[in-house]
Amino acid sequence: MNTLHLRRIALAASVAAVLPLALTACSDDSKDSASSGSTAGAAMDSKSPKSDDSMTMDQPFGPACSTVPKDGAGSFDGMAQDPVATAASHNPALSTLVTAVKQAGLVDTLNNAQNITVFAPTNDAFAKIPKADLDKLLANKAELTKVLTYHVVGKELMPKQLDDGSFDTLEKGKLTTAKSGTSYTVNDSSKVVCGNVRTANATVYIVDSVLMPPK
Repeated sequence: MNTLHLRRIALAASVAAVLPLALTACSDDSKDSASSGSTAGAAMDSKSPKSDDSMTMDQPFGPACSTVPKDGAGSFDGMAQDPVATAASHNPALSTLVTAVKQAGLVDTLNNAQNITVFAPTNDAFAKIPKADLDKLLANKAELTKVLTYHVVGKELMPKQLDDGSFDTLEKGKLTTAKSGTSYTVNDSSKVVCGNVRTANATVYIVDSVLMPPK
């Protein structure tokens, strides 16, 4: 066997040894590139902001929501387990409303209703009414019932529906809602301070003023 032939054999062996290594390296580079692209895509997806609609549709919103307890019966999760009148009784900011509901004999009515919406005035909302007038209202069951049922709509209202709406209440009157920026108002005056609160049978929008039915 001559020297030239031996050199050709050695060269072929060298190429055979190097080629698999090169292919492996290319394959690894390809995987790394794909992995990098996938990771970058996931990072971009995770950073993509959710729309306002998706946020408000899924969770409570509003400045007063931060005062709701993080756990227990008065938390958002806790209230979701109870019917609306019972759920409200666990929220200290709604104690005047709960007293009024009991005074009017509406606890069972509200707890047994299905898929309703309640605009729930806070204690501060009731405090805006002169004490003499509030005492008079609480003592008049018929008038109190009229006021309280005006705060209840007989169907479930999602935040999107409040953008510009008019709804029949259980009192038989109408209330209107509107959106300005990220805030909602009811009857052009009462602001939603914590909205889209779920209970077992109702969606609650906590408001900062008592709604009075049209006379």
